[in-house]
Amino acid sequence: MREGNRNEEVIMDDRGGSFVAVRRISQGLERGNTCHSNSAEGVAGSAAWLGRGLSCVCAQIRESDARPSFDLTPSQEECFLRLQNRIDIAYDSSIPEHQEALRALWNAAFPKEELRDLISEQWKEMGWQGKDPSTDFRGGGFLSLENLLFFARNFRKSFQDLLWKQEGDRSVWEYPFAVAGVNITCMLIQMLDLEAVKPRTIIGGIFLKFLSENESAFDLLYCITFKLMDHQWLAMRASYMDFNTVMKATRRQLEKELLLEDITRLEDLPSYSLRTR
Repeated sequence: MREGNRNEEVIMDDRGGSFVAVRRISQGLERGNTCHSNSAEGVAGSAAWLGRGLSCVCAQIRESDARPSFDLTPSQEECFLRLQNRIDIAYDSSIPEHQEALRALWNAAFPKEELRDLISEQWKEMGWQGKDPSTDFRGGGFLSLENLLFFARNFRKSFQDLLWKQEGDRSVWEYPFAVAGVNITCMLIQMLDLEAVKPRTIIGGIFLKFLSENESAFDLLYCITFKLMDHQWLAMRASYMDFNTVMKATRRQLEKELLLEDITRLEDLPSYSLRTR
């Protein structure tokens, strides 16, 4: 079965209407499960975000990896705990604040189109698997919604460009925007080791410095990562079966940039220049 809007065709499987892929029809128009895997392999599964369920596409930490220890100042510990508290919040469709955030995301994405209901076929236009985005947020929780909303509000042009796939020579079979966003939240949580008591990796320690200086550091890094992922997607001339490979390449590039000696803030990352407001 096929459903879609004017410039995308959502291909559904025959086992209950789950998302498989987004096919580009024309271009240039206006307009889960958890991410906590114990696998010691690289990225779990092939094209894990395809098929019946939403799986987070994230590289895993191997048991043999070195574990440096970082002593946190009281202010750093407070910032770290606040971010961890955000990570722990599941999306709950019965909470008014969560409902309003979801409506706000729609309004930011489609300011000229009224959302008829929080459960609506309209959501597929953004790249959700079905008509109820709450079933996809289980992978990244309320934080993944906050990340998307931060992106839409602070880098509107970049957000719209990615939503409508307006840059570059696009694949016939494109990644779904919203599902990719949830995967990026999951990937960053794992890469930065944010569920540990305190940072246990060099990358995690570097990020904590940025976080202690900017409360929105995770949200900003999310925006940078989303643009970087799309940049890698275009450079690799990727199609939907390459999504895992693109995510791994994105993580490697991001880690490389975070380790550069002259990076004193997230705005210094080379990939920051990819975004536009």
